[in-house]
Amino acid sequence: MLKNLTIVGAAAAFLIASAPAAAATDTAPPTDRITVDVKTVNGSGCPRGTAAVTELADNTGFTVTYSDYLAEVGPAAAPTDFRKNCQISVLVHAPQGFTYAIAEADYRGHAHLEGGAAGLQQASYYFQGDSETLPVGHTLSGPYDGDWATTDKADVATLVYKPCGEDRILNINTELRVSADGADAKKTSYLSMNTTRGAVNSLYRLRWKQCP
Repeated sequence: MLKNLTIVGAAAAFLIASAPAAAATDTAPPTDRITVDVKTVNGSGCPRGTAAVTELADNTGFTVTYSDYLAEVGPAAAPTDFRKNCQISVLVHAPQGFTYAIAEADYRGHAHLEGGAAGLQQASYYFQGDSETLPVGHTLSGPYDGDWATTDKADVATLVYKPCGEDRILNINTELRVSADGADAKKTSYLSMNTTRGAVNSLYRLRWKQCP
């Protein structure tokens, strides 16, 4: 069963405090292939070698897959396992004359939450040199056992584009958290974004503009 988590944040707070791409106009994705270079990957949810970034062939975005991203509580869990996070910093190389904004982000995973337990998935996005935005969050309450999916989507009017002619690193901070204050302490609850259960990834959709 696939379930959408409940939103508890404002999706309009996607990317803020960045200079807009002056006089740029909306356009279709560039035909020349884009590339995405991973600059840094840090966090308890993405130990070295457990996260990978892949560009979409149609230049509409990129995916991130994880193999060790799981937050859990229970008798076998360490005290710090209730919260996992990951910051991925990428440099999107666009053809000359184009710039982009993150327009939408889709997250998928699996959860097992005992009655009284709850899970939180949240993310924030910002360009290098800007202030980090408030995270957009989604919650899931137990009892629950199955797949889940969330979407962060920015209104067109709130989109902030990478300044034209500048190389700016895009930072994506994600977090999974599980609380079990009202659950049986002898039972395990978890929230994950691992690929071990199949083709699970995070999808980031780009909106393109042409620069002067």
